[in-house]
Amino acid sequence: MTQTPSNVHLNIHPAPHAAPALPQIIQGGMGVGISHWGLAQAVSRIGQLGIVSCTGIDNVLVRRLQDGDEGGHVRRALAAYPSQERAEKVIKMYFLPEGREPGQSYRRVPLPTVTKHGAAWELGVMGSFVEVFLAREGHDNPVGVNLLTKLQLHTVPALYGAMLAGADTVIMGAGIPREIPGVLDAFAAGGQASIKLDVKGGDAAVLTFDPADYGLERRELPRPKFYPIVTSHILAGVLMKKASGSVEGFIIEGPTAGGHNAPPRGTPTFDESGQPIYGERDIADLDEMKKLGLPFWLAGSRATPEALQEALARGAAGIQVGTLFAYCADSGLRNDLREQVHVLTKDGGVEVYTDPLASPTGFPFKVVQVDDTLARVEQYLARPRVCDIGYLREAYAGEDGKTGLRCAAEPVDAYLSKGGKIEDTVGRKCLCNALMTDAGYAQVQKGGYVEDSLMTSGDSLNDIAAWPLGYRAEDVVEFLLGRYVPGVE
Repeated sequence: MTQTPSNVHLNIHPAPHAAPALPQIIQGGMGVGISHWGLAQAVSRIGQLGIVSCTGIDNVLVRRLQDGDEGGHVRRALAAYPSQERAEKVIKMYFLPEGREPGQSYRRVPLPTVTKHGAAWELGVMGSFVEVFLAREGHDNPVGVNLLTKLQLHTVPALYGAMLAGADTVIMGAGIPREIPGVLDAFAAGGQASIKLDVKGGDAAVLTFDPADYGLERRELPRPKFYPIVTSHILAGVLMKKASGSVEGFIIEGPTAGGHNAPPRGTPTFDESGQPIYGERDIADLDEMKKLGLPFWLAGSRATPEALQEALARGAAGIQVGTLFAYCADSGLRNDLREQVHVLTKDGGVEVYTDPLASPTGFPFKVVQVDDTLARVEQYLARPRVCDIGYLREAYAGEDGKTGLRCAAEPVDAYLSKGGKIEDTVGRKCLCNALMTDAGYAQVQKGGYVEDSLMTSGDSLNDIAAWPLGYRAEDVVEFLLGRYVPGVE
């Protein structure tokens, strides 16, 4: 069962604090469903910037409905959706008042193709709208959203839904989001927006989202600030010059951050355990960043009050923190997984492995080495390979000239039939299903196989050993601001 934060479930909140012009703390956008609306609301209410993850938000939406929509939150948000006819249709299609029967599979979101993506896109708009709407309830402070650049097929509708609900900030990494500012400008002006879909071995395709195609009136919307995630001042400078619209700031992420990491610059080298080795070239020059004249936040093992003060002293506006928020009681991480890892950190520690193969994207991906998860080779090999969510599929040009979609973690024969290489399938893991499981939305596949978890965290994961079980997002903020010591009343 999915976890509803107790402060949300009981409708008890700390009094809101006014947000500063620029937050010192940005809560990381951890998907799928970890940085959900409850966590973002908790952080934003107390004056820092809460972020909701819109990665996989179409499936998160329909799976919440199929689990009975505890507390009625999804339906309450959908009651404010501009097209009630469309919203009611989705509720009728997916909502199960008593939740699913034991062993019952989730009804899936139709897999989008390059040319047919209407159902997935509409659910993506609604899902993002719901997430931002709920995160903004009860206070007037800004809320932001996070998306992965690599998920090109799913990006534009999620951005529109977030803007429709009043998102203040958009943060994007895992690629170079050069086209996104122009998308934000187009939607803000009340128009449609397009991005290019990279096609391996062929010309890029164009993806266009028009609100009118989904029963939504075209209208002007507030334009969010855009903070791309970068690893160097060089990329930041390129985005300032060549992005399709304005950039308002940057997240400077180091290789110790959780989730997807940028590959090391230069010729890849690996340590004896197979992890990529990062060097001086992978560390941003903050003096050069200051010359760009835009605010920036530092991310990756920065979750201490000393790190915040150091960031401020070096010219940053503050820090972005993920892992410490991911394991607090307000996040969307399953309670049993949260407690399992937390206990392991107190009992000698747990390893975080930078896996160069796990992600079908080709980016290194941080994996928490925990038993009974796909981090263990035997469980990874025992999992039936299936691709039924498809966020990380890449577009490719087929021999017939048509554009198809494939994923290196899908069944090997299927991947090879689409022109993929056998070596690209080795070690690849279905992050889509595994991360859904982390948030409590494990699919029951044909034959009864229940999808396993695969957790990701930053290298500083073991720092949570100092924290009591059940700590809250407010505790994290107070700690980072130097006003709270974990475990001390």
